[in-house]
Amino acid sequence: MITLIYAHPYAQHSKPGRALLGSVRGLPHLEIRELYEMYPDFHIDIKKEQEQLLKSDLIVLQTPLYWYHTPAMMSLWLEKVLALDWAHGNGHHALAGKKVLWTVTTGDTENSFQAGGYNNFPFTEIARPMEQTVLYCGMKWLEPFTVFNANKISEDDLFQIAEKYRDRLVLEISNK
Repeated sequence: MITLIYAHPYAQHSKPGRALLGSVRGLPHLEIRELYEMYPDFHIDIKKEQEQLLKSDLIVLQTPLYWYHTPAMMSLWLEKVLALDWAHGNGHHALAGKKVLWTVTTGDTENSFQAGGYNNFPFTEIARPMEQTVLYCGMKWLEPFTVFNANKISEDDLFQIAEKYRDRLVLEISNK
């Protein structure tokens, strides 16, 4: 089973986010959880989220890049759902072995993520806190699916990227 956690505070305005979600809707055994829609008051149902994750082989965290991290709702979700003595700590690793894919869109170009570039660091360095969160919980970190220059991509290119995204999810779930 794939659980896709989508956190975009302005989802209705995100053409890349909608395209990526649209490409995977209808995949068998896929549960999409749109956090800002489900929890507009930021009161996350922790037990419900944890139960969903336990059923999952692949957990996809789909967000835009905000200030070199995730939007507030995803940060809160990670903090609350990946709780001490459940996902980590004192010998507890409820999600051990599950695969995690961070799908991230950014308005910056790939070249801007390098030493001396606008963002000063390669994207792999920007992703380190997410990677460490996953590893700390005993899960398997997959190479992120990153959409660079997301707001300037042509319709045709965005369609092709969305198809690659769908293919990536199918591949990851078939490689249990």
